[in-house]
Amino acid sequence: MLLSLVLHTYSMRYVLPAAVMMGTAPTYILAWGAWRLLSAVLPARFYREVDDRLYTIYQSMVLFFFENYTGVQVIIYGDLPKNIFFFFFLSNHQCTVDWIIADMLAIRQNALGHVRYVLKDGLKWLPLYGWYFSQHGGVYVKRSAKFNEKEMREKLRAQVKAETPMYLVIFPEGTRYNPEIPKVIADSQSFAEKEGLAILKHVLTPRVKATHVAIDTMKDYLDAVYDVTVAYEGTVDHKGQRKLAPSMTEFLCKECPKVHVFIDRIELKDIPEEQIYMRRWLHERFEIKDKLLIEFYDAKDSKRRNKFPGKSVHSRLSLKKTLPSLLFLGGLTASMLLTESGRKLYVKTWIYGTLIGCLWVSIKP
Repeated sequence: MLLSLVLHTYSMRYVLPAAVMMGTAPTYILAWGAWRLLSAVLPARFYREVDDRLYTIYQSMVLFFFENYTGVQVIIYGDLPKNIFFFFFLSNHQCTVDWIIADMLAIRQNALGHVRYVLKDGLKWLPLYGWYFSQHGGVYVKRSAKFNEKEMREKLRAQVKAETPMYLVIFPEGTRYNPEIPKVIADSQSFAEKEGLAILKHVLTPRVKATHVAIDTMKDYLDAVYDVTVAYEGTVDHKGQRKLAPSMTEFLCKECPKVHVFIDRIELKDIPEEQIYMRRWLHERFEIKDKLLIEFYDAKDSKRRNKFPGKSVHSRLSLKKTLPSLLFLGGLTASMLLTESGRKLYVKTWIYGTLIGCLWVSIKP
């Protein structure tokens, strides 16, 4: 019985991180909301600068759990530019942790507060988070015929014209590569074959619309696009078949020992401007990703498996970058919950913040 209790407790080790990350959300939203009101009479750039700093605090706390708490090894291949103003992050997509990988790179580039995501439309209904991501500059997009190019272009254009630093993260596959849903993979491969494109094994056929709008809108401010390929160790079974990449819960349970991140810098001049040609270029980039992942997972030489080609760096994130944020937000939340009025405000923030947020995103993108 004691052994069962120990095993159960060990399997629940994601509970503390999840409780803290979710539990501090109302505190964060209150702090951000107060600043939003105070900055209404100030130049817009002051609001954006402090918003980015607040976002850095919250995401640094998140990274405390996903890096320092889990002890995961982050192995980086290629060079990351530092002190960037506009950065375009193009990646494969296989699990919810992929969003955290973008944060892991951004904090190493001193750009964590500048991260903006291109997100699928359904995520805007997340309590508190969905509304805030939109306010922070995130772009929600719908798939296929429902994709609103004008809406996306206007939101990105407003940020680049305001010279808001932007670390734009986009996953062109549109959905996650999931070996447990073979129909999605088969449909993706069937579409590629129909269009005369190479059939991909470890990634899905990418969609070009959002990528084209983003690059076209930002082209006067970019000098390169950074093509990122992510692989998680331990996602192949004993038969050599791909397994599902770790969920956030599994990752927080320390079930992913190493994350490999391959970074390839592509000069903007090498990217076609016309959408029809960019589509071919984007598919070729995903062919390169596929070859990297085939080598990573399926290499005949076992010594070449679980690694990407080229030199690599085991990058460790210092506690100095994450622990202060955890203590700050945790302390504020604990202080609020110690008083009856604080607890009432906390609960009301969850309830009314969620309702107002859902109303807001249903009216405005």
